[in-house]
Amino acid sequence: MSEVRDNLQEGEAGVRGEQPFPDQVRSTEATRPDLHGLLTTSHSSSADISPSPSAESGGLLSLPWEILIHIVSYLPVHFVVNVLPKVCHALSNVGQDRTAWQLRAQRLVGSRAAFPVGPREDFDWPGACLEMEQLITCWSGEVEHVARQNQEDEERREQAIPQDGEPGVGGQDDGEEGEMQHVLGGDQVARLREELEDRLEGDAAALMEEEMDHRRVFNVNEGRDALLNHQEDLPDHRNLGNGQHVEARSPSPPPALECITLPSGHIAHVNSVLLLGGEGKVCATASRDWNVKLWDLELGSLLHTMGRQGDFSSHRGWVWCLASQGPLLASGGFDSTVRLWDLQAGGADRALIRTRAAVLCLSCQPDMLLAGTFDKQVSMYDTRAAAPLVKSIRMHSNAVMCLCADDKYIISGSKDCTVAVYDRRAGKGLKRLRLSSYLLSMSYSGCEVWAGDNGGMLHSFTMQAGTFKAVSQFDVGHTALITGIHRSSGSLYTCSSDCTVKVHIPCAPPRTLSTLHYQAGVHGLSVEAGVLAVASGDVRVQIWRPRK
Repeated sequence: MSEVRDNLQEGEAGVRGEQPFPDQVRSTEATRPDLHGLLTTSHSSSADISPSPSAESGGLLSLPWEILIHIVSYLPVHFVVNVLPKVCHALSNVGQDRTAWQLRAQRLVGSRAAFPVGPREDFDWPGACLEMEQLITCWSGEVEHVARQNQEDEERREQAIPQDGEPGVGGQDDGEEGEMQHVLGGDQVARLREELEDRLEGDAAALMEEEMDHRRVFNVNEGRDALLNHQEDLPDHRNLGNGQHVEARSPSPPPALECITLPSGHIAHVNSVLLLGGEGKVCATASRDWNVKLWDLELGSLLHTMGRQGDFSSHRGWVWCLASQGPLLASGGFDSTVRLWDLQAGGADRALIRTRAAVLCLSCQPDMLLAGTFDKQVSMYDTRAAAPLVKSIRMHSNAVMCLCADDKYIISGSKDCTVAVYDRRAGKGLKRLRLSSYLLSMSYSGCEVWAGDNGGMLHSFTMQAGTFKAVSQFDVGHTALITGIHRSSGSLYTCSSDCTVKVHIPCAPPRTLSTLHYQAGVHGLSVEAGVLAVASGDVRVQIWRPRK
């Protein structure tokens, strides 16, 4: 990126009449686009420049359009989208070439994969390429990096542990009651003091610098069996006085991601997690301890525990699902209620909606709240009305496990192994498909619907022009029911009760970039602005986000 800026500055110098260095033009690497001479020598502004035969013979804009497109394809997507349009009109047209974006997308997903899975009409190619490029940058090799760091930490801990029969330095060896304890003599203490002083003088600065460069917040790996996060056991000059032999480690590049674990605010399993606000800075969690909590992810601290005045908990039973729209947060539970919370008022109670059965899934729309319940129904509520129930529809013969919607359609999956589509405008069922398994999680974006079933398989559907059809199903390596899924134009995240979270590119078949392993089944996930929140199967919630 810095080289591109330098070349642009040299090009501007050429406009002012300064002569570029011909040696620099000749020495440009073939694999890297040369923007030297990008701006032709003209008195007009750069915005008026366009490729023409009158352009400078050695300039980039004098090249054939096909070659220019090929050169630009090696630039990062965000540079093509955000920077080139500010240079001139000609280069702004590069970002509008649909074929160039399709070729770039094919290069990202691989030659054997199809992308997108759904219709190509009106598909956001630049947005998909930008998201895929960011996803690959963040997640490719991330697990290997964390595993390598964990192994190095374990080796250092083993080196720091005294051998059997040897006393701990600077103290007494723990033994059975009545057993004689070993005490260091005066000569040993003096010798140790000299060694520590020499080491502190030579390594203190290096250790402090390394601590700043290498402090990690990956602490999924607590206990004996490491999960694929970690929090570094950094060498600290304060630990040297304890007699631990700590070797300074050579600096390594920081990872693209960091992970924080929220404090243990719940006393039972977290069933659902939801990122709020559009920036991944606030998170809501729902737990079997009957509570809904709101978290500040910037500080990693608890903001509020939702609840009515005088109530000891948010619900009177397990809280199973969450949904939001603007300042409204909805939580559904096994106490057969949906509770509404006002985020702008600090999580204050806004309304209580009573249902006829346990609430298993929710979807918030701008004008409607949808709830799927254990009694086989999907209910529609107007959250502004005193009597909120608008309509209840029954399109299944068993519990409604998942649903998603837009302003036209409601798509629901049930334990009866069917997926149904309801036309909101026509007020009737549109289609019902029978599957060989039942769906537990669903994500609807654009014209594509992705869902995970109880056998660990992914299903893809398309919803276009009032036609709903199954496209394909994929095995991405999950061995148990898929409890959560998030799909966008350039990313796909899945989690399962098989104790894993997987990150994929949403092509056919999906290309898996990374797999995170946990000690317990994962109950849910949420993705927003590149931030991933994981309800890791116990009382903890982990947040993965790009490192600043």
